[in-house]
Amino acid sequence: MASQREDHAGRKAASAPFPFARMERKRYALDRLDLQLRWGRYGIRVLRCHLASFGPGQVISAHKHSEYEFHFIPRGKGSVTIGGVYYELREGLFYLTGPDVVHEQRSDECDPMYELCLHCEIVPLDEAPAEGWGDSLELREARDCVQLLETMPSVPAWDRYHAMGCFLEAYRAWEEQAVGFYTTMKQTIVQILLRAARVHASPEACGNIPERDMNDHRFRLAAQFIEDNEAGPITLEEVAERVQVSPRQLQRIFRSEGGTTFSDWVEHVRLQRIADELLRSQRPIEAIALDHGYATPNYLYPVFKRKFGMTPAAYRRLHGVRQPAGGDSPDEALSSG
Repeated sequence: MASQREDHAGRKAASAPFPFARMERKRYALDRLDLQLRWGRYGIRVLRCHLASFGPGQVISAHKHSEYEFHFIPRGKGSVTIGGVYYELREGLFYLTGPDVVHEQRSDECDPMYELCLHCEIVPLDEAPAEGWGDSLELREARDCVQLLETMPSVPAWDRYHAMGCFLEAYRAWEEQAVGFYTTMKQTIVQILLRAARVHASPEACGNIPERDMNDHRFRLAAQFIEDNEAGPITLEEVAERVQVSPRQLQRIFRSEGGTTFSDWVEHVRLQRIADELLRSQRPIEAIALDHGYATPNYLYPVFKRKFGMTPAAYRRLHGVRQPAGGDSPDEALSSG
């Protein structure tokens, strides 16, 4: 009776949907890829990345590697003996055998075991990548992950962070050969390492993304909005709404971060754009003024002279730009008045 129940259980498991059935088509396809990638200050060389199946009662005799080998059990049962200690294996568990860890695997007689295997070499690199655009965070996270892998126990644990799904994602990337194949493969390999290490990480080991100085951040957002929209009407209330603060608070931010008022900053941006265009084109000054937020061109002349110490026409002459015909008269009339 017991043998009949075991036989029924084996047939039931074999007929159940298998999420990794797709990988059975070419189980060792990824092993043929020469995958080498950099993560932080480490080089990762993938030696094997495949779906393996064991026959009923099959034994892989005691052995060890000089690299890291991740073993995930997506189906079936079995056991592993690590350093002389016996552990049962079942679907959903994984374990890591690090360098020189002796292990022996055995598949169940009635419910043979499948294994997703990632076997990789992790090599410290002397040359450090340039830090910027988040590189310092990646350097830290890679270091923390590798330190966890070096110290985590060789004890089966539940795949709580679903690292197994990354194997299927890598296999699909190989099948499709779409744009970004290498980047996808790098991300899946790194995710397997991270999700495995995370199972044994303490809450204190979690890194945090540095928090922004919100005044500085809002000032930069507001200043960029002004740069992008200086040609049209811009109000303090509109920009405050864009950066999600009150108008009064935004005015304080401009004083503390920019050392000036909001209106003076808008005027500064517009005058810089006008001065640049005066030197790059021979368009009439009145047209340039209209294109940069001065609804009445005559408003431009006094503010321009206050900032640059001369009229727009004199600014052009100083830099050797030829004036368009009839383009000086309003400017010169105001400057002489």
